[in-house]
Amino acid sequence: MRTLVISDVHANLTALEAVIKDAANFDRVFCLGDLVGYGPDPNECIRLISSLPNLHCLMGNHDAAVLGFIKSSNFNWEAQQALSLQATMLSEESRHFLQCLELEKDVSGIHMVHGSPRNPVWEYILDSFTALENFNAFSTQICLIGHSHVPSIFELNQAEKVRLLLPGHGDLWQSERRFILNPGSVGQPRDRNPKAAYLIFDDHEQTWQFRRVKYNVAEVQKRILQAGLIEKHAQRLERGI
Repeated sequence: MRTLVISDVHANLTALEAVIKDAANFDRVFCLGDLVGYGPDPNECIRLISSLPNLHCLMGNHDAAVLGFIKSSNFNWEAQQALSLQATMLSEESRHFLQCLELEKDVSGIHMVHGSPRNPVWEYILDSFTALENFNAFSTQICLIGHSHVPSIFELNQAEKVRLLLPGHGDLWQSERRFILNPGSVGQPRDRNPKAAYLIFDDHEQTWQFRRVKYNVAEVQKRILQAGLIEKHAQRLERGI
């Protein structure tokens, strides 16, 4: 079985469509949250994601905030602006889909959260120390996370130390040790690479392949401005920051 793993789509339909086309044949989808925020296409992204086969989808912090489950005042003003606007854009169908999402989930022996195992909504795992603190918060071998928008691997070795890896396009990962994996962001990468990021998991080979795909950034930038979102949300897409 081939599983498409995506996260942090952030209402960027063009990037999402590019990822789905590039991934080609897949049997199942893990979506690690933040379907909304920053981008111009929240309803379209939710509609497309909800149609994907054998979908397991989680709630991210932006998803929770646009529904009013957490305070938008906890976000910086730029994110607040997008959330405020998107709250008026969401259809009832989109709201219902987001409201039904779980904060964490175990599927086929894989633990999934948006932020971190000990704080599924808010905590970022960006370094080995934070990763080490989180290994006690899940019991499976593998944990999938999003939130940071940076493709990364945190592997726990026999000495209870964590090795951090930053994989590139096409890199394959396989390990019998415990690890935490982040596919990066589909809709707003922040590793200085503007290409949309995702993972393909082959459960027969037990391999995780990190993938990047180019999409029409200029087209999305235009729609961001037309939607009334701030210019920074458009500018940062071309730099991957």
